[in-house]
Amino acid sequence: MKNLPAQFEEHTIRRVYDQPTETWWFSVVDIVQVLTQQANPTTARKYWNKLKERLKKEGSQLVTNCHQLKLPASDGKSYLTDAATAETLLRLVQSVPSPKAEPIKLWLAKVGYERMQEMADPALSLDRARDTWQAQGRSEKWIQQRMTGQETRNKLTDYWAGHEIKEGEEFAILTNIIHQEWSGVSVKTHKEIKGLKSQNLRDHMSEAELIFTALAELSTRQLAETVEASGMAENETAARSGGRIAMKARLELESKTGKPIVTGANFLPPPRISARKAIEKKTSTKKR
Repeated sequence: MKNLPAQFEEHTIRRVYDQPTETWWFSVVDIVQVLTQQANPTTARKYWNKLKERLKKEGSQLVTNCHQLKLPASDGKSYLTDAATAETLLRLVQSVPSPKAEPIKLWLAKVGYERMQEMADPALSLDRARDTWQAQGRSEKWIQQRMTGQETRNKLTDYWAGHEIKEGEEFAILTNIIHQEWSGVSVKTHKEIKGLKSQNLRDHMSEAELIFTALAELSTRQLAETVEASGMAENETAARSGGRIAMKARLELESKTGKPIVTGANFLPPPRISARKAIEKKTSTKKR
């Protein structure tokens, strides 16, 4: 299975693709969070737990059709999470009163159709990613670096998968080691610096952050290939060495420019202010 998060408006929906059955499995909590319009994932999780209890009492098959799959969390590790197919989620949406119900239904249907197209022509997935980033106002340079970095990442994870590294938790551990070494902060801390929650960190990196991440991962793979690293111990050594190569380059650039590479800059939409708060703010400004 491959972890490939998707985007619905400003929300990141965790999902995993099961190649043998050609099926997408989506995080139920992420979908519920969109439907309930909760900013806090914990609140959405509690809502889902209560809804599960009610559905069980009603004898609904929806809960039975959900499976526990390992999906990445905000701390970079993977945990067992309730996941469901688009078909099951389309039925689940009917159990949650929400103005987002119809948009989510259309999105789920669209994602399924797009996957069938991408299997016939893999280049379409790259085209869609580019279109999404362009719509979000990303520069062509940033988009190119994001796509190049993803290719570098894929080559590294392909190496790990073929050398006794388990997808999920062990991938996350090695990724965090590389990130900690080159940037000086963990993946979780980097996300906190940028004010991110469930969003993909790489989608909110600057061009420089993407370049140093790619350098660290490229160095890690080439070092691992040189010694034919296999298993966690040997690949951890390569991860630390690869990360340090990028760290030295980062420190040198920072010393020359006087500017930090790791920053809180992100591509999050500006916070929404309710009409009432906007009026109150305007009134208080006039009184001054």
